[in-house]
Amino acid sequence: MVVQISSSSTTPNVTWEALPADFVLPDDPVENIQQPPLAAALTDALGAAGRIAPIALIGSNFGLVATVNKQTVVKAPDWFFVPQVHGVAENTIRHSYTPNLEGAPISVVMEFLSNEDYSELSVRSTPPYGKLYFYEQILQVPTYVTYDPYEPKLEVRYLLNGAYETQAADASGRVRIPEFDLWLGIWPGERPGQTMNWLRWWDEAGNLLLWSSEQAEYERQRADLLAAKLRELGVDIDRLT
Repeated sequence: MVVQISSSSTTPNVTWEALPADFVLPDDPVENIQQPPLAAALTDALGAAGRIAPIALIGSNFGLVATVNKQTVVKAPDWFFVPQVHGVAENTIRHSYTPNLEGAPISVVMEFLSNEDYSELSVRSTPPYGKLYFYEQILQVPTYVTYDPYEPKLEVRYLLNGAYETQAADASGRVRIPEFDLWLGIWPGERPGQTMNWLRWWDEAGNLLLWSSEQAEYERQRADLLAAKLRELGVDIDRLT
């Protein structure tokens, strides 16, 4: 479903300017209580797999800035990825990001649908711009992911010839995210303290990227197994430590 709201045929004039010092960033409450853990789990798995470069930027509920027809516009997606950003002064905390001015364009944006107005699928092309329109026509994000945790339903759109086209999932229900060369899919299960349908990453061979907690448990089990084998061989491992 794409929400059709009033549109304009006028091509927006988009520039990349520093956020005005007196601009008040939106501080909207999280619409979906599953959003924070979903975003954290996605980033955690990438980090545990060593797939986040130091020059990259991953954020959640973090303002993405564009100047449209001389007006500052900010949208704060549930999750986004920028492959390369310029450094910031030491002890400086980012509160927003302006692509092309502060680094590379945004490569991936994800929105987790609320159960209210589905604004994440709005193509409204007049202020306040719909999110789908903003990511497609203004930021021109190559990959836009929407996830409805209530169904659950995952949709991935690629920007092709200036417009989004929804991509078909593979036989496992996963869709490739080109920017990571990984596949994204729905995984029902438990992360410490919470059981629900998660978004997770798989590599080309179909291996699930582990969360850091899973990686730690895997390493612990390997160590226990090695210790047991050494004891079977008569090795006093206590003297080796």
